[in-house]
Amino acid sequence: METNRQKKIAGVLQKDVADVIQLALREAGVTGILVSVTKVNVTSDLSIAKVYLSVFPHDQGKRILEEVNAVKSRIKHLVAQKTKNQLRRMPEVSYYIDDSLEYIDNIDKALKGKENPVDNPDLLERRKKK
Repeated sequence: METNRQKKIAGVLQKDVADVIQLALREAGVTGILVSVTKVNVTSDLSIAKVYLSVFPHDQGKRILEEVNAVKSRIKHLVAQKTKNQLRRMPEVSYYIDDSLEYIDNIDKALKGKENPVDNPDLLERRKKK
């Protein structure tokens, strides 16, 4: 169960990390890629934050994650400057790819396509007869 303090810090970090990453992409001249921060989880002692990034198009996600991890300390410094009046101590930040949109898209394609498990229950593993 998240406390109100964790939720507040997560919200502040979500907004500021998104601003810093989007500014860095704009300054680097990257076009055609949309990066957003979908969720931030902060531990109860407020020392570690997990930041989930959603990247569109999906195939660019791994490359963007590598670039973000390469400049992780710079992003942390810029976010710390933005949040210096709200946070006493900047948590350690680790970045992850949020693939929930891709997962939903795959489910949608499966339901609309010819591999519909409702019409063909043999596609589901546990329903296959032995």
